[in-house]
Amino acid sequence: MLETGTAAPDFTLPDQDGEDVSLSALKGQTVVLYFYPKADTPGCTTQACGIRDHLPDYTAAGVRVLGVSPDPVKAVKKFHDKQALNFTLLADEDHAVCEAFGVWGEKSMYGKTYMGANRATFIIDGDGTIAHVIPKVSPKTHDDEVLKAIGELSAA
Repeated sequence: MLETGTAAPDFTLPDQDGEDVSLSALKGQTVVLYFYPKADTPGCTTQACGIRDHLPDYTAAGVRVLGVSPDPVKAVKKFHDKQALNFTLLADEDHAVCEAFGVWGEKSMYGKTYMGANRATFIIDGDGTIAHVIPKVSPKTHDDEVLKAIGELSAA
């Protein structure tokens, strides 16, 4: 997993509407890039709805939020619309961005192992450097942790 102080790898992924979004196009902005395992699952819904409900706090801090999952655009769109999300979700269907950030790995559930995206959040500063990493985030406390870190980075 990439660490604080590392340059964030640039990428271009389709958003929920199939429009390309590039990290490099967001230079100058602080970006919260969060990886989640699968659209429309309980934990991912809790996390996404938390961001939706706290978006004014992110906006006030001058932060752009991007959620990334290894789902196809169609699944991301369905999730985005069903939960009335007000921020951008990106489809990393070939999981290349998950791999570049080091969040793609072996997981296990019900005794079966499989490869998937691990839940992690990266705060990327306006220069494209990873300013903070939350490697194992809890969907329920995600916004509190991220907004606290943003506040601490702003104060520094």
